[in-house]
Amino acid sequence: MNQLTHLDENGAARMVDVSEKTDTVREAMAAGSIRMSAECFALVKNGAVKKGDVLSVARIAGIMGAKKTFELVPLCHCIGLTGVELEFLMHEENCEIEAHCRTKTVGKTGVEMEALTGVQIALLTIYDMCKAIDRGMVMTDIRLLKKSGGKSGIWEG
Repeated sequence: MNQLTHLDENGAARMVDVSEKTDTVREAMAAGSIRMSAECFALVKNGAVKKGDVLSVARIAGIMGAKKTFELVPLCHCIGLTGVELEFLMHEENCEIEAHCRTKTVGKTGVEMEALTGVQIALLTIYDMCKAIDRGMVMTDIRLLKKSGGKSGIWEG
């Protein structure tokens, strides 16, 4: 059996047909981090970045990104998300902001790509809003933490 389901028998790209799958509750959690200078971290933490409230804008951007995943990833299905949550953990000891995105749907395919996209767009928004202060920020450790639902059940990384 071909493990790469986005390829047909001739090796051509295709969108996988999920019409025969059963609708189930599906959830995913992804995370990633952005490291920055101490000056930049302090400004974000204290809400003193001139462009505005960085984390509030990044939260909205991440939610919007999760909703638009199918427009960004060519073979990704258009999924009706039933929930998207984004939270940020501030790690002052290493001037790092960690983003967590949880996505949920009831459908035929999972929401891992949406959670990963939500994290990445949130981090890109932080970069965009802070680049005048620190162009050397590093986005790192973008990863899926957990997924559930469907035939494969629960996966945790």
